[in-house]
Amino acid sequence: MLDIADTLSRWFEEGRDFAVATVVAVGGSAPRGPGAALAVDSDGTVIGSVSGGCVEGAVYELCVQALQDGRTARERFGYSDEDAFAVGLTCGGVIDVLVTPVRSAAPVFRAAVSAADRGASAALARVARGPGELLGRALLVHADGSYEGGLGGHPELERTVVAEARALLDTGRTGTVEIAEDGSRCPGGVTLFVETSVPPPRMIVFGAVDFATALVRAGKFLGYHVTVCDARPVFATRARFPEADDLVVDWPHRYLRGTATDGRTVLCVLTHDAKFDIPLLETALRLPAAYVGAMGSRRTHDDRDRRLREAGLTEGELARLRSPIGLDLGARTPEEAALSIAAEIVASRRGGSGVPLTGSGAPIHHDADGRQEGGSRSPAAA
Repeated sequence: MLDIADTLSRWFEEGRDFAVATVVAVGGSAPRGPGAALAVDSDGTVIGSVSGGCVEGAVYELCVQALQDGRTARERFGYSDEDAFAVGLTCGGVIDVLVTPVRSAAPVFRAAVSAADRGASAALARVARGPGELLGRALLVHADGSYEGGLGGHPELERTVVAEARALLDTGRTGTVEIAEDGSRCPGGVTLFVETSVPPPRMIVFGAVDFATALVRAGKFLGYHVTVCDARPVFATRARFPEADDLVVDWPHRYLRGTATDGRTVLCVLTHDAKFDIPLLETALRLPAAYVGAMGSRRTHDDRDRRLREAGLTEGELARLRSPIGLDLGARTPEEAALSIAAEIVASRRGGSGVPLTGSGAPIHHDADGRQEGGSRSPAAA
């Protein structure tokens, strides 16, 4: 439900009751992943989507029913070829949907939606499968380990839920966790669905060049907080980069050493000038960034590789560098180059091969570890 937090936050402010349907598990080639949500208020207004249209009508009716009877329900939708008019997923996948009635005064859900709308770090853990008295109960876990809500007087279970939710929050992942009713970490009686709300990942673009202008737009489109850094104040201007979240005039390597990065950060080096690139990449390739790419010709790459080896980078560190940056799309214009870079970033993040889907036998939807989306996972596996 956190993916539609902006609208739900307004509904809370307006005192609207609503029911929200959330995808909690997927199998096969499902159109949308865990966390996708659809909500219906007491007037019948609908927002969001759980399937891109395949089963929205049926989910809408489930939400209306939940508003009427106040009961949480879980429903599975899969492919049906026996009846052309049956409710099902035409893509052949399977989705499990948790439908929860939410009153306008519900403090846990209100706080969760508020956190997501503000971009704060928090994890909403809901019981997606288990004893009837627990189904739909929720805890909102904050980054410092404090939490709101409760599981009906099960303190050991709550302590375990908080720990598991914090582990997922640390990685910014949404997924399911199975534990026992007594709170022990054994798969069994209770399945938790944990949605995380974390600040947007960072994209730092080094080099205020024409290609960077297009890449900033692509980065914003993909949901990144985008920073442009260049040592030349005449180029790093708001007039040239109106869509950038931050503009920094500084030597790239010095800025990178002093700014916050994490395992979701994307670093794009577009300067293709050795006096900038080498000290910058020495730093970048030793950080736990999700992606490090550098622009330049193959000749530039060979020279850059030699210089970095001379600077003492290891084979493992050098192997992290995407150079020349981007996928081979035959790009010519800055916009096409930005698309090429963005495509490589997505492929790296999601574990894609970058080859055409036509004729490929690989799954269409999968995580970076190679598994299809939707499988239950523990925080350790995430």
